[in-house]
Amino acid sequence: MSTQAEQQKQTSNALQPGTTAPNFTLRTTPDKSVSLDQFKGNPVILLFYPADFSPVCGDEVSLYNEILPEFQRFNAEVIGISVDNIWCHIAFSKHKNLRFPLLSDFEPKGNVAQKYGVYRKNDGVTERALFLVDKDGVIRFSYVSPIGVNPGADGILKALESLPQSTEQKRDTRT
Repeated sequence: MSTQAEQQKQTSNALQPGTTAPNFTLRTTPDKSVSLDQFKGNPVILLFYPADFSPVCGDEVSLYNEILPEFQRFNAEVIGISVDNIWCHIAFSKHKNLRFPLLSDFEPKGNVAQKYGVYRKNDGVTERALFLVDKDGVIRFSYVSPIGVNPGADGILKALESLPQSTEQKRDTRT
């Protein structure tokens, strides 16, 4: 099977827009967990990435960290998820000065990524994937990027712009 064909096969496994996002609870520190349900009422950007401290992943999380105010204009939260353990996440987050949580899908390994259709079982990592979950818990955007390519933020920003906005948000985005 060609690389492009493999890519299409893997992309088709990702949950598609219109699907209810599976809830999850994952650790961000040894004594703190985060659940998707905590963010009901606001859009959530789920950023699945293969590994902490890899060059492309470092660039991707840095980009999202830098443009976090753009996401916040839409009251959107960003959550990073990979199969790395919490200690690796803590070091990576500190190294990159991240202002959004990184969640550990470590044990059982890749369980949440599997629910979203983005676990690479043969490699033991997640795909490089983005999901936009709306305020009601429905996936409105999903995208799987080639694992070695930073997908940037244009797609997720366009998806955020297409969500219905409250009057207050509309006012804020015009200024």
